[in-house]
Amino acid sequence: MSRDFVGALLQLNAEKQVSRDALVHALEDGIQQAYRRVAGEEDIFVRVEAESGRIDVFRGRHVVDDVENPDLEISVEEARKTKPDARAGEVVLTEQLDGEHFGRIGAQTAKQIILQRIREVERDQVFDQFASREGELITGSVSRVEPRAIVLDVGKGVEAILATSEQSPLEHYRIGQPVKAFVLEVKRSARGPQIMVSRTHKGFLRRLFELEVPEIHNGTVEIKQIAREAGSRSKVAVASRQDGLDPVGATVGQRGARVQAVVAELAGEKIDVVPWSEDASVFVANALSPAQVISVTTDEEHRVASVTVPERMLSLAIGREGQNARLAARLTGWRIDIRSDVAAAEAARVAKAAAEAPVQAEAGPDEIPDEAPPAEVPAPIEAPAPVEQPEEAPAPAGEPATVEEPAAERPAKPAPKSRRKASGEVSS
Repeated sequence: MSRDFVGALLQLNAEKQVSRDALVHALEDGIQQAYRRVAGEEDIFVRVEAESGRIDVFRGRHVVDDVENPDLEISVEEARKTKPDARAGEVVLTEQLDGEHFGRIGAQTAKQIILQRIREVERDQVFDQFASREGELITGSVSRVEPRAIVLDVGKGVEAILATSEQSPLEHYRIGQPVKAFVLEVKRSARGPQIMVSRTHKGFLRRLFELEVPEIHNGTVEIKQIAREAGSRSKVAVASRQDGLDPVGATVGQRGARVQAVVAELAGEKIDVVPWSEDASVFVANALSPAQVISVTTDEEHRVASVTVPERMLSLAIGREGQNARLAARLTGWRIDIRSDVAAAEAARVAKAAAEAPVQAEAGPDEIPDEAPPAEVPAPIEAPAPVEQPEEAPAPAGEPATVEEPAAERPAKPAPKSRRKASGEVSS
């Protein structure tokens, strides 16, 4: 009996990868609950010796200073009558029970409870194992392809869920394919630990560089910032902690071998490795790589960087649909305004002209000489009013004066011949 029991413990330890102490505690708890269900008594305790396989079932009480439940508790004075060195918090043995008191039904109940306890212990251990790996890489094989997720088998009967939102649009999966993934979160569930993984998180890119670049793994080269649009393009800012070491060259590797290994794992996603700098202007200029930058002006208060690039580099600096500028802004944490040198020169010329124009307009009134007549000077001479015909105009010398008749008494003048008739006469 003892040999069989010890052998079963060793077999469970090897198959389930559960520690022997955890198995022994699960056995004690299972048998104890089975006894309590059958006998209906709460003062039954079980003790299992793992080395010999001996199981002791006894009645006991908890030693306390103040007794509230006499059926389960005992005072320190009463406990020291049975055990002289008894202390509060211990369990004092009051009666030893044999196996016959348990019975066949109790044995079946104990078996079910023990198996359930062992499964719970196994789940807890697996949960603790993977919970400590949050933020790390795990490798699994594709076991199922579902509409909303890919299920990965990561060993020990544990499955990881790669949701559709955490998959790169460039990647396609098949059953049995090995896949690396970044552990986002580990949750408890009725079926065991539920592991949520991702391949689009920027931490996934960081861990891949740690695998491929020894300088990043040992801390000689540090990844300062990462900006990523999974499946399209990423930017990585690196800095060196060792004098004389080129961080970009160490990360890229000879002929780009190191970064190409990361690109291959990401199914061809483009990666820009740029040097990090404490100077915001230099860092912004580096972040816009591969475009060349003429000048950078920063506004610390609003965290806005105004960048001037050559006219031929404008589209490259902005990128397709603004991707290069958008990633550079995420990488640096600055808002970036990009314009060409031609546009900058034109804007400067317009601004200069606009600044000079008001000065000239306002200078006129200020420069009026003192000799200028005041506003109260005589008004300019007005045009003479039409002269009315006097009633009696003096006649020139030698001619008699004539008096005009009133307009009403004047005889009507004969109507002139119509031009039409005259023209008709001419034409005839």
